[in-house]
Amino acid sequence: MNVQKEVQTKILSQTQAPLLEICNLTKVFGSGLLQRGQKAALENFSMSIQGSPSKIISIAGESGSGKTTLARLILGFLIPTQGEVRYRGKDLKMMDQKSWKTFRREVQAIFQDPYGVYNPFYPVDRVFEIVIRKFKLAKNRQESRRITEEALVVVGLRPDEILGKYPHQLSGGQRQRIMLSRAFLLKPKLIIADEPVSMIDASMRAIILKIMMDLKDNFGISFIYITHDLSTAFQISDDIIVLYEGLVAESGDAEIVIKSPKHPYVQLLVGSIPIPDPDQPWQGRVELPPEEELEMNTLRGCKFYRRCPYKMEICLKNPPPLYNIGADHLAACYLYK
Repeated sequence: MNVQKEVQTKILSQTQAPLLEICNLTKVFGSGLLQRGQKAALENFSMSIQGSPSKIISIAGESGSGKTTLARLILGFLIPTQGEVRYRGKDLKMMDQKSWKTFRREVQAIFQDPYGVYNPFYPVDRVFEIVIRKFKLAKNRQESRRITEEALVVVGLRPDEILGKYPHQLSGGQRQRIMLSRAFLLKPKLIIADEPVSMIDASMRAIILKIMMDLKDNFGISFIYITHDLSTAFQISDDIIVLYEGLVAESGDAEIVIKSPKHPYVQLLVGSIPIPDPDQPWQGRVELPPEEELEMNTLRGCKFYRRCPYKMEICLKNPPPLYNIGADHLAACYLYK
């Protein structure tokens, strides 16, 4: 009876566990002899995604803020210095072969360069064939062709115009949609999209973003959308997390954070977006502090200190924690202490 109860408790805990849970994740890179010159690309990052309802969560920030490092840690491409990435309650570092295969099937990735992921010597059909063979998705060639065509149609492509073509014969937008199609083929629970629209033209960007929203709404697929573009994050995200030098500056509902930013860094980011109105001059100029202040070592305090217009003495002593300033709205700034 006790054994049965333990099994039931274990099953219940697994079903209640978040789809993805990140706990105090830190990644430190070192260079040189004895790892001198170490730099924390990501520090004490935590978040969770439930299995339902599906969501699009944006991770935003400038270059070097830790966005891509986070994506690689989630995908298991990097080993964290500290902290854990758990999928369905299991730590990635502790997964057995069977669990890894499930993870690889249910968590897919789309990368920035829609050309670099292809082998130029093979038709694009190969990206589907490898996935179908690896995960045994079809019993024969006819079934393989059918599910490939269905996946292409979902992302708005015509199979007869795509299959048999080589990567160089297709546009960047077509190549990126094929990557979305390949990911969809596995019916994943989560897709990590790392800057998926930064290398394609503006008209195709809207199409890719619309496909992501359709996959979320119609197929229950959640996305972690890595971007530096707050305008696209605003268009498609449910929630947003803004990073600055590896730390969370602000997080919350995407519309609230972007329309009413609280952290000085996020205010600068939003304020730096030019308004398309010739009668309103752009006020996005940033005044840098004196050179000696720029050289100040602020490792113990707030990393944004040297650029912050509201800097205080307390900011130099300890990094600010995340303060709750509204419903699920957090900002790491002593202004809200």
